[in-house]
Amino acid sequence: MKYLEFETPAQKHAAEFKSDYGLKNHGLIYLDRVFWNLPEPALIEEAVFRNEGKLVNGGSFLVHTGKWTARAANDKYFVREDSTENKIDWGKNNRPISQEKFNGITHRMQAFLQGEELFVQDVYAGADPNYRLKVRVITDKAWQSLFVRNVLITIKDTQTLKTFIPDFTIIVSPSFKLDPRIDGTRTETGILIDFNKRLAIIANSSYAGEIKKCVFTIMNYLLPLQDIMAMHCSANVGKRGDVALFFGLSGTGKTTLSADPTRQLIGDDEHGWSDNSVFNFEGGCYAKAIRLSPEQEPEIHACTHKFGTILENVVFDMPSREIDLDDEGITENTRISYPIDYIPNAVKELMVNAQPSNIIFLTCDAQGVMPPIARLSPEQAIYHFISGYTSKIAGTELGLGIEPEITFSACFGAPFMVHHPYFYAELLRKKMEKNNAKVWLVNTGWVGGKFGVGKRISIRHTRNMLNAALEGMLDNVKYRKDKLFGFDVPVSCPNVPNDVFEPSNAWGNKDEYWKKFDDLAARYIENFKLFKDEVPQEILKAEPKRLK
Repeated sequence: MKYLEFETPAQKHAAEFKSDYGLKNHGLIYLDRVFWNLPEPALIEEAVFRNEGKLVNGGSFLVHTGKWTARAANDKYFVREDSTENKIDWGKNNRPISQEKFNGITHRMQAFLQGEELFVQDVYAGADPNYRLKVRVITDKAWQSLFVRNVLITIKDTQTLKTFIPDFTIIVSPSFKLDPRIDGTRTETGILIDFNKRLAIIANSSYAGEIKKCVFTIMNYLLPLQDIMAMHCSANVGKRGDVALFFGLSGTGKTTLSADPTRQLIGDDEHGWSDNSVFNFEGGCYAKAIRLSPEQEPEIHACTHKFGTILENVVFDMPSREIDLDDEGITENTRISYPIDYIPNAVKELMVNAQPSNIIFLTCDAQGVMPPIARLSPEQAIYHFISGYTSKIAGTELGLGIEPEITFSACFGAPFMVHHPYFYAELLRKKMEKNNAKVWLVNTGWVGGKFGVGKRISIRHTRNMLNAALEGMLDNVKYRKDKLFGFDVPVSCPNVPNDVFEPSNAWGNKDEYWKKFDDLAARYIENFKLFKDEVPQEILKAEPKRLK
């Protein structure tokens, strides 16, 4: 467009909300035009004008992200330098890159963006003013700037925007490719973070989730160093002020289960836990859109037809602009992002000055052997937190097929944990014990057999079990001790059939059930060998027992 010199919709007020701390401070010079902190309607006008996506029935904005329909989980790098050398848990989730290589990539990107039009959003990560991070996100797409406004915490005050100086800067350019031959990267795609320079680069990926998770990764490094628990969890609060945390990987039900009409939503994915508060890192939600149902998820489904919502990779009919949430033709990992105030019962402050009463670990057991809910002792809680057993659901990472993939993701979010898992686990243990929080393991996966044989557990049953746990109705029911894992499984619950609590009942072949359950116990034991040298003996005693 710039070559034809069209006047764009927001051109005349592009600098209305400009910060005095300009882009020259980030080495970005000789730019065409910079659009500063545009509000949602202006960004949508710009995105439509630039043909970045389509407005669909109801007013939401729909984009297709090309080959990047999920996170490039294996392409994240941290600059290895003195301040991070002994703090980062180096490995496949936290790959090192040299300062020299990072500097070279930064300089090439700065040159690549010369002459381009850029969009800037100055926002906060972290709702608690005591711990929030001032973040600047620079993109070359209007819709990605809208995404930043949807998922992070926007600033309304013009004077605050004028004097904004970022604590951390993220530069996003989907069309900028890395060169593995000279950059030492695995592919042409990279999420590269330099904690010393407080700069991150997202290269060669259009998937908006990379921006969100880059911010989460940064918070996961910085906050635990201040004794603040950083968590891959959703959170809500009941009428009695009782806070519940829902840990889980993408696709396990964090967003769906925390959006409960009887409780207020604090947030759906990323939170901090201080001695005084539980606070959202974000100002919006980023949920899976595939097969969203107005019956099962009415609040989230309603957002698919709201102005300002972004739909990623959802199939739609061009003439009618009707969307099809059941069509996985582009990807199973269709997504919806929207401001949290689109959920009617969301906490406006995005934080509560209270401590959690209940902690829920959501596991999507694709083997169909785990009980639907179990109560954990403190030692079992830390064991299962470090283990992070679940299944990766189709589409949430590049390269995943249709069948769920068994995985152990430490802290229920290993790709985003920068420190060693036990560093987070010890923080969780201290806060959990100090506040006498109950811990539950909830299976949102399969019953009656593994994926392809059994069926996904009823969300209605899961909701009823969770409500009973959160309201104290499971405090006085009878429990059985699980034969392999040793945790306590209730034998009854209001509004849930009793036979649900013994998973083997749904299997036609009981011997096959116990064989599969024993195999899962073996996988747990094998996985935990990675952490044996780092954890105390009492945690090791919480590991499952094998069948004799």
